[in-house]
Amino acid sequence: MSTPKPQTMKPQTAARKLGVLLSATPEEFRAGVVSRDELNALQADPPAWLADLRRNGPHPRQEVARRLGVSTSGLSRGGVEEPLTTDEIKALLDEMPVWLQRERATQADVRAEEARLRSRDRARSSDDDDAPR
Repeated sequence: MSTPKPQTMKPQTAARKLGVLLSATPEEFRAGVVSRDELNALQADPPAWLADLRRNGPHPRQEVARRLGVSTSGLSRGGVEEPLTTDEIKALLDEMPVWLQRERATQADVRAEEARLRSRDRARSSDDDDAPR
């Protein structure tokens, strides 16, 4: 019986799972495939390059949006198309341009509505559980 072939993924997929921008990773990371075991090892004990990328960036859009407290669509509406570093994100938060204030308020409204709907659904669910059968 042959040994099973280890699961592998493209570097783009591994970078997304690691939360880093692929173009900022070392060439040897981008050049080949990443096995599931290699990914787990990188997550468990990140090398210096990975820790530095996570700390300082440049960060992928999803991470920039998360750190700014907006959606990725909000980034586009605000004209942010390029990856940002941690320092650039901090500068935007310090400056707090009008578009960022608006997008953060929109995101807060969306989260509040989602919380209201979850609460409503929980209440309906518990009412259904209490109803006689």
